[in-house]
Amino acid sequence: MSLSPLEPHDYRDIVLRALEEDLGSALGGGRDVTTDITVPAIARARGLFIANADCVVAGLDVAFECFRALDPAVQVVVRTGDGVRCRAGEPIAEVTGSARTLLVGERAALNFLQRLSGIATLAARFVDAAAGRIVVLDTRKTTPTLRELEKYAVRAGGATNHRFGLYDAVLIKDNHIVLAGGIRRAVEKVRAHHPDLQVEVEADTLEQVDEAVAAGADTILVDNMSTPDIQNAVRRVAGRAKIEISGGVTLDRIPQLASTGADYVSVGALTHSAPAIDISFDIVPL
Repeated sequence: MSLSPLEPHDYRDIVLRALEEDLGSALGGGRDVTTDITVPAIARARGLFIANADCVVAGLDVAFECFRALDPAVQVVVRTGDGVRCRAGEPIAEVTGSARTLLVGERAALNFLQRLSGIATLAARFVDAAAGRIVVLDTRKTTPTLRELEKYAVRAGGATNHRFGLYDAVLIKDNHIVLAGGIRRAVEKVRAHHPDLQVEVEADTLEQVDEAVAAGADTILVDNMSTPDIQNAVRRVAGRAKIEISGGVTLDRIPQLASTGADYVSVGALTHSAPAIDISFDIVPL
């Protein structure tokens, strides 16, 4: 499956805010006091991103923007693209330009690249463990304002995006059910207003699974159920709706969950608990 690149508008403003955090104000009025004092303005250099651990790369365009926002003349060479598995010690990409630009943009670039590559790497581990028997989904448990980037990293790791927000899909959860007056009432209200949208219903018990099927849900999210109960839910539904597993999902448990016959497993940890990848940025003068 090919990985569609991020659009520049998805990350340019985010990169500017990251640089301003370091520089103290808008780019034109900000400063790096250490670099301004120690590095001549005319100095040029080349910086090399190197993976210090096995990983799946994600976020190169975002990292490059950290330099291009400072100086559009910066040149980049990609050695390993987003979505590619990289071995420890392998070069990822290089950046050539003003030495000051490389130093100023280094931290922000690494922050994005390490974070997004960490998400992609963890997603790939879950996908590998699923072995094609169940679709691995992400969730909305993302860093505020970074959802577009983090969900892109999930795709780079080979997993699949769930809904992007509250606006693009229906997921009737336990609190919706209580406030709407039950599963059937909640589904009926959604169908009446948005007949074109797929409807997913959260079920905490097997009885709720039966209710959701009877109400005509397209997908049933079985939440925090034991493996035997998930298998029972799959038998009860009998193909009348898709089944998504959520809650208590760990990497070790994926092969077991993949054998239940469920269609999807959603993993919040892909975005809220992925460890950053150790990536270095080595600069040499030209």
